[in-house]
Amino acid sequence: MTKRYNYKLFLLALLYIFPIALFSQTSLNGKVTGPDGNPIGQATVLVDGSGSATSTNEHGEFMLSGVSNGKTTIITRAVGYQTNRKTVPSSTNDVLHIILQEDNLNLNEVVVSATRYGLDRRDAPVVVNVLSPKLFNATQSVAMSETLNYQPGVRVENNCQNCGFSQVRLNGMEGAYSQILINSRSVFSALNSVYGLDQIPTSMIDRIEVVRSGGSALFGANAIAGTINIITKDPIENDWQVKSTNSLIDGSAWDNTIDFNTSTVTDDLRVGVTFYGMHRNREAWDANGDGFSEMTKLRNTTFGTKAFFKPSEYDKITVDLSVLNEFRRGGDRLEIAPHFTDITEQLQTNSFIGGATYDHYSQNWKHKISIYASAQKSTRDSYYGGLGGSRTRQDSITAANAYGVTNDFAMVAGGQYTYTFAKDVLTAGVELTTNKTTDDIPGYDRNIDQKTQGIGSYAQYEWKVAEPLKLLVGARYDYTKVDGKYSLLQHHRTSDESFGTFSPRFTLLYDIHPELQFRGGYARGFRAPQAFNEDMHVTSVAGEQVFVLMGQDLKTETSDAYTGSFNYTRNFGNTQTSLLVEGFYTALHNQFMNVRTAEEDAIILEEMRNGTGATVYGSNIELSIAPSSAVTFQAGGTIQRSKYNEEQIIFEAENPADDVATVRFLRTPNTYGYLNTNIKATKQFAVDVTGVYTGSMIAPHYQADQTLLLKTTRDFMEMNLRLGYTLPIRKEFSVELFGGIQNIFNAFQKDFDSGPLRDSDYVYGPAKPRTFTFGIRIGHFH
Repeated sequence: MTKRYNYKLFLLALLYIFPIALFSQTSLNGKVTGPDGNPIGQATVLVDGSGSATSTNEHGEFMLSGVSNGKTTIITRAVGYQTNRKTVPSSTNDVLHIILQEDNLNLNEVVVSATRYGLDRRDAPVVVNVLSPKLFNATQSVAMSETLNYQPGVRVENNCQNCGFSQVRLNGMEGAYSQILINSRSVFSALNSVYGLDQIPTSMIDRIEVVRSGGSALFGANAIAGTINIITKDPIENDWQVKSTNSLIDGSAWDNTIDFNTSTVTDDLRVGVTFYGMHRNREAWDANGDGFSEMTKLRNTTFGTKAFFKPSEYDKITVDLSVLNEFRRGGDRLEIAPHFTDITEQLQTNSFIGGATYDHYSQNWKHKISIYASAQKSTRDSYYGGLGGSRTRQDSITAANAYGVTNDFAMVAGGQYTYTFAKDVLTAGVELTTNKTTDDIPGYDRNIDQKTQGIGSYAQYEWKVAEPLKLLVGARYDYTKVDGKYSLLQHHRTSDESFGTFSPRFTLLYDIHPELQFRGGYARGFRAPQAFNEDMHVTSVAGEQVFVLMGQDLKTETSDAYTGSFNYTRNFGNTQTSLLVEGFYTALHNQFMNVRTAEEDAIILEEMRNGTGATVYGSNIELSIAPSSAVTFQAGGTIQRSKYNEEQIIFEAENPADDVATVRFLRTPNTYGYLNTNIKATKQFAVDVTGVYTGSMIAPHYQADQTLLLKTTRDFMEMNLRLGYTLPIRKEFSVELFGGIQNIFNAFQKDFDSGPLRDSDYVYGPAKPRTFTFGIRIGHFH
């Protein structure tokens, strides 16, 4: 009897206690404001480790249900503010007041380049740097090439006096080691990379995300040095602006640009569209009065749009389209036909870039499926030639046959699945890529007919092992086929190769302290044996043209990259600070090199070969300070070494004793850096001071007698100033008048080659001399 009685009491206790434990939850009321006490609408409020979430209304108020009795961590996020974590006591009936501090350094903005899905920069297991429209304005940049220098480990250089060919180097490696993405898609091909940095206007860019080293391995081939992800503007709100920028280069050449962007979104946020465009007209500039350009004549017209449609709360369709038309010409006597000049490089490029993405979420927002396709089609009419200072009949025939035609098509299509657990995230996908390029210059018997195809599959798991430790483990397998035919004069090479490449990736994020984070990782990368961006460019030396020829039996280039960094962020009162110290080490195996070999039929040959290996190592440092939203300061720098494992021949002379070899990478300074200071003196008046430091480097200089000298260049400090005054005409209409000086102290190369026999690639240092800029911006802008 006693046992039965005790059993009943036990059951009654379970029936009473278990529901209380299971359903002992409550609702939490609160309000979110800024430091000034003004309410913050559309802030996200969620319970850490659960699916309970809500958002604030226009008064900053919220009610969060499903909050368990007991200590609970509430996470609050809002665009433009620092993420707030607040522990709620066991029980409270008070209205919770959450104050968000302004994120003046954008440390909590959402990025996609670290993991292929959106997450806060502070939560990303790899370092992601972001360039924003605020920086574009501060540096008076009208094209992407003018703003990339303002990140540690990143340097843009001009490589040709005749055509203005530029490339971006990450951690000291050439442009072909970096993968440029548009909206996370790899449609920016080798041909686009030759002049594309100047063709993409800042008016179409929402932000540029930069991932250095091999942390970007999941994006596929050619990401050894990192990725540069161009995110075009999204329609977020009803907005518009028109801007005219006018620059006077060295007091003699005009550079006039007009650009615009406008967005409209329906009241229910189901449909939105943005349009952007740019027209640029730049005169050629001659630095030394020899009649030959150091900066090219340039005309560029770009127009594009991006739109989204949400058929339901869980589905989204995004479409983007861009059309680019550019004409550039350099050399001498730019007003006459190219084949009557001593040197001319002339390019007429037309590009079409487009893409579509379909995103679907499950009703609990844990599953996401993305299906996408992007493509670009480019055509280029070119002229690389001239009389070279001579006037013989054969010179005239050769010059008249130096016209060429290039066609390029690139496409990427795939699907990606993302599953979000309570704390972990699983991502997997498959991607199909293709790129077909033909480059034909009949007068030089030069032809490139190359087709690359690949299918890649990848998977990664973001594992939050414990509260302070997050691991990201992933890998990608690419099966690549290269089918290429390369002809130059009597030389004929082919590449018909299929191979598979496995690229693992491992990174970790450890929160040593709420204010101190450590990131570390390893990634493997590869480059297939094919023609790269610099191979699509033809240079001029001593009146003769230089062409790159594919080598025989090239092996795939691979890399092993290691990174480690400490990131310290802390608020000192209202002052927000961040210090990043990063180390990197990359080992290159079978690296591709271009070796100048011989002269045949007035053409200079460079052959692509495999090297014996190289190492690139060093450190990046970045300091950011924001005492308030009115003042921000950023400075960063890189100290590195880029060396071949043994001396590499870069010039083969007729006499082997005259061969030129080097153990150092060319055109790679050991130190370089930047600074960016933004001061909002009043609500209307803004002052921006920016600068770029370029350290000494070794630059190759080919002489008129076809010998090669390696010269040690000087270092440069380029300083810029911009002043802007905004007139608030109406609530949604403002006018900004701005002006400034770029390269105030005229830190510029002084020893350019001159005349028709010059080495047009002997270029180093800042991209432009002292330049005065002024303009006007009107519209609804922030």
